[in-house]
Amino acid sequence: MSEHTPKTVGIAWALLGLNTLGSAGAKTIVTIPRSLIQMVTMGALVAAFALALAANLKLRIRPTAFVFLLSLLLVPSVISSADLESGFGALFRCARLTLFVATLWLLSRWWDGSDTFVRYHIRMYCAALATAAAGLVISPGAAMPELYGGRLVGALWPLTPPQIGQYAAVIIGLTVLLLLGRRTDRRTAAVIIVPSFVLLALTHTRTATVGMLLGLVLAIGSLVLTSAAARRFFAWSVVVATVAGVGFASALQAWFLRGQSKEYFTSLTGRAKVWDALLAAHRTTVEQLFGTGLGDKSFGGLPIDNSWLAVYNEQGLIGVGIVAALVLVLGTVALLRPPSLARACAIFLISYVAISSYTEAGLGDASAYLLHLALAASLLAVPAPATDVPLVAPAAPRRPIPRWARDREVT
Repeated sequence: MSEHTPKTVGIAWALLGLNTLGSAGAKTIVTIPRSLIQMVTMGALVAAFALALAANLKLRIRPTAFVFLLSLLLVPSVISSADLESGFGALFRCARLTLFVATLWLLSRWWDGSDTFVRYHIRMYCAALATAAAGLVISPGAAMPELYGGRLVGALWPLTPPQIGQYAAVIIGLTVLLLLGRRTDRRTAAVIIVPSFVLLALTHTRTATVGMLLGLVLAIGSLVLTSAAARRFFAWSVVVATVAGVGFASALQAWFLRGQSKEYFTSLTGRAKVWDALLAAHRTTVEQLFGTGLGDKSFGGLPIDNSWLAVYNEQGLIGVGIVAALVLVLGTVALLRPPSLARACAIFLISYVAISSYTEAGLGDASAYLLHLALAASLLAVPAPATDVPLVAPAAPRRPIPRWARDREVT
């Protein structure tokens, strides 16, 4: 039997999620100083580590290639940040990543392939989406400002449209899979999926939408041969998608374009220019191998918005190789596992992160994307054999009966 997971483990996981929310975003209804937000997010990471350590005082960890590769990623991060080319902030980010990885090592003790951490994940991001929904109700103008093209942002906590879209997409995908695996009922699933889908639509986040759809196709496809519910859902999804594609083609196209020209859309809203400039920049051999140090995932003052180029810029070719190995190892293990709900959830998360990495940064630093992959690693873990065997009290030794007593006839 798997070991009981303490409640503090779920709290630590939620605090890791709070740390990855970041401090940059839209203008909130009540102005929150960025320094205060950074104190909260960094304090959440310290608290997560403390709780994980308190729950795992014997330092029992599960050997896992995922966290080992994350630990290995610290090497180019520290080497490239040590010369302070990116400022003291690079060393701070290295310390943050170190604490993040250490917390995952401590929590790995409870990774057993069950859906425990999936539920932690859903609750955590439901809470984040609740703040966005509350901000929309309180102040629709602040929640959908013109500065962001009328897309939904966090008006109570500074969340960007891609963040909200990411959280909504992941919640929808995981809840759909739990429903197919009969790990939740339809009413609970509807309460989670419907509001999340509305928030996803309001963010107009194309990457999250495409990642969710393709991730679900791959995840449900892995269950088709063994689950009748998955086959029915897949068939109905094809029918609905066909009808929607034919009947609402113009509306879907307008939603995806977000008022942009087709030329601007094909250039990935200007990202390609930043990518070309980054690749064309002169670098020394050391910078090519180890990068320039952990930064804010920008180049020339503009966001990179690509995980692979961001890792190349900050952690060099060595960092790119480690991150690629990390994703490939998880993907390979998922393919080799027999069909199951845990495997399907892992395939969804790995697929979603792989697709999003093309237009979103975060695979080389403590981020929600690394937390998604950590959840996938927990789902692919094989339950450890029970080490604590229940003790059975030995039978009390029987006192020898004297021969005279055995021979005496009882009357």
